[in-house]
Amino acid sequence: MDTRDKPGQGVFEVADSSFDLIVVGGGPGGYVAAIRAAQLGMKTALVERDQLGGICLNWGCIPTKALLRASEIHHLLRHLDQFGFSAKDITYDPKKVIARSRAVAKQLSNGVAHLMRKNKITVFDGQAKLAGKGKIAVAKDGKGVADLGAPHIVLATGARARSLPGLEPDGTLVWTYKEAMVPEPIPKSLLVIGSGAIGMEFASFYRDMGAEVTVVEVLDRVLPVEDEEISAFARKAFEKQGIKIHTGATVKGLKRGRDNVAAQIEAGGKTSDITVERVILAVGIVGNVEDIGLEGTKAKVDRTHVVVDEWLRTGEPGLYAIGDLVGPPWLAHKAMHEGVICVEHIAGVNDVHPLDSRNIPGCTYCRPQIASVGLTEKAARDAGYEVKIGHFPFIGNGKAIALGEPEGMVKTVFDGKTGELLGAHMIGAEVTELIQGYTIAKTLETTESELMRTIFPHPTISETMHESVLDAYGRALHF
Repeated sequence: MDTRDKPGQGVFEVADSSFDLIVVGGGPGGYVAAIRAAQLGMKTALVERDQLGGICLNWGCIPTKALLRASEIHHLLRHLDQFGFSAKDITYDPKKVIARSRAVAKQLSNGVAHLMRKNKITVFDGQAKLAGKGKIAVAKDGKGVADLGAPHIVLATGARARSLPGLEPDGTLVWTYKEAMVPEPIPKSLLVIGSGAIGMEFASFYRDMGAEVTVVEVLDRVLPVEDEEISAFARKAFEKQGIKIHTGATVKGLKRGRDNVAAQIEAGGKTSDITVERVILAVGIVGNVEDIGLEGTKAKVDRTHVVVDEWLRTGEPGLYAIGDLVGPPWLAHKAMHEGVICVEHIAGVNDVHPLDSRNIPGCTYCRPQIASVGLTEKAARDAGYEVKIGHFPFIGNGKAIALGEPEGMVKTVFDGKTGELLGAHMIGAEVTELIQGYTIAKTLETTESELMRTIFPHPTISETMHESVLDAYGRALHF
């Protein structure tokens, strides 16, 4: 084997084109599936047309967190007086902020290339297309690179930003997430269309960097997949920061000027006009199902997403699909888990289990952070559960107050008959780190009795999790 690597890709040129398994797409789901296959002794190939790590690592999860860290620091610098400090003439260099974000992404992309070499996974740089049963044709810039074969092919081609008629992004005045991560310069005013995780993270980042931010959401509340109480709490927090929010509203049209955009917002039968420097379109994603050869297979596509069963099998024997390509929730950790399940099932691992979507945590890294797992209160009631609900506010937690982060809440949802933890919902500082405690509890099918008897360290914000459980059963100690 010739181990001449292409920079940043870890591509091996090989004469042998036969593999046990081929993964199409090197994002979180794809590269994890390839690694697990290699661990299980499969001769594995991965085809990636752009950058290893995919959208998440290069243009999503990772670089956005680096940006949000910068905006968090900027926010803290402007509120030093509450900690007894003072500073004058606080400024930031937007080019350095962006450069650090890109450097973090590059470092991790190179790390994925290292993992491919370490696990002896053959990586092909190019566009993959199904070319018959068990066959993949790889091309780069219109030229053939390789013809590959394997009895098992896993599609992990991911997704891209959704566009809307009349609101199409142009990369200059109207942005997708990609342009929003590399602004030159930071705009003074911004309209964000869509208040899901992506929309609110960018709204939070730009507001903390000093921009005037307006958010428009077509549904009746921001962060609509979250529990209603959490959504309401979040809206108050965002508006307190100065973010203007319009719910039950639509943007009827955009008029693009030389260096600004005029938008007409309609809500409740009334219209209002706003002019901003830039617009971010954050209204969901569509699966990358085009130009991969699906039309020549028995695989079905439903609203741009490939249909799969509990083992990630498509309707075409030997063809599988994982991650954003197969639908919500559109989360990197869900894609990774699906990759492992898919490969382990192919390999005949005895104790592999289908994915239980109720145990997938969701995190939004705005300020304040939001995290959840399982059913909302409304979903639990609609499903017929007799529920017990617990709450605990951060203002009742010593560590949160000491950190200067008293704004937050934990909410737990239990089955009143069995004590099963049905859902947990959190808003406040570092809750994206804390939610895993509830995720483990759900995976282990822990009851309220076991959670109440668990010892939580003091002083920590995690104590709010314990208190919320206690509150569901009338036993809260500190509120």
